[in-house]
Amino acid sequence: MSLSISRRHALIAASAACALPLAAHAQAAWPAKPVTLIVPFPAGGGTDAFARPLATQFSKLTGKALVIDNRGGAGGTLGASVAAKAPADGYTLFMGGAHHVVAPSMYPKLDYDIEKDFVPLIQLASVPQVLVVNSKRANTGSYKEFIELIRKNPGKLDYASAGAGSVHHLAGELFKQQTKTSITHIPYRGAGPALQDLIAGTVDMAFDGLGSSAGHIKGGRIKALMVAGNKRNPAIPDVPSAAEVGLPAYDVHTWYGLWAPKGTPPEVQAAAIEAFRKAAQDPEAKTVWAGQGADFPNVTGAQFGKLIHDEIRKWADVVKASGAKLE
Repeated sequence: MSLSISRRHALIAASAACALPLAAHAQAAWPAKPVTLIVPFPAGGGTDAFARPLATQFSKLTGKALVIDNRGGAGGTLGASVAAKAPADGYTLFMGGAHHVVAPSMYPKLDYDIEKDFVPLIQLASVPQVLVVNSKRANTGSYKEFIELIRKNPGKLDYASAGAGSVHHLAGELFKQQTKTSITHIPYRGAGPALQDLIAGTVDMAFDGLGSSAGHIKGGRIKALMVAGNKRNPAIPDVPSAAEVGLPAYDVHTWYGLWAPKGTPPEVQAAAIEAFRKAAQDPEAKTVWAGQGADFPNVTGAQFGKLIHDEIRKWADVVKASGAKLE
């Protein structure tokens, strides 16, 4: 009898011991708690315009909050620096974009490396740049009239950007190269503050991602004169493409993607990719993307890493040719 009881106790103990790793694995399923998403620009900018709808869908899908942490400054590099030093446990992620493949050419002393200190997860959105103006300061009805205004007033009109070294900045430099005009760069701490000053009439124009400008264009607060690329965008169908106005090589897109700190476990990476892919493909999110003239590239992992590598080289060439510097 006692031997039978002892054996029974041993079996129970062994079963419990075997169950412990399984229970621990189940408890560790990601996400088990709220996730912080570092957005390296102030609220109201292009990155934020996609991050917040994703946060809503993420919460619906996973039952856990996605907390937006806006860390603006230094063309998006300040937030990236914070994210690079975060614990690699999947509970601090980073939503950056095209700005962060420009930064290595503009900031020689970055304390992080976008390729070495992060794991690329998924490219979430791609939107064309759009030339927008304050109608009161630059009172023109068309792109042609606006170009004539710039040429009659070299260096006197200014353009706002999300910061020195941002895609907004280099989009303006590329515009100057291709149109052979002179306009003055005014850097801000993000696209949100830049747009606020454009709307207020503090600056004349901006080369902004359509994602953050679309609502203001439709609301009549700013006027769009040209959208980058060789075709019009469905979100603003009345605005001519760069190719239509005589700039066939002006093809600048702002894109946004998701990274995790280096060392994040592969299973967490996979879970995050799947969660954000589903969030971006939710019907509500698709409506937001369409309204901002954005595509969902759905490029993940190593393929996204290759795009990042290629973009770094591309923008290095633009920086060199333009002579763009931090101001």
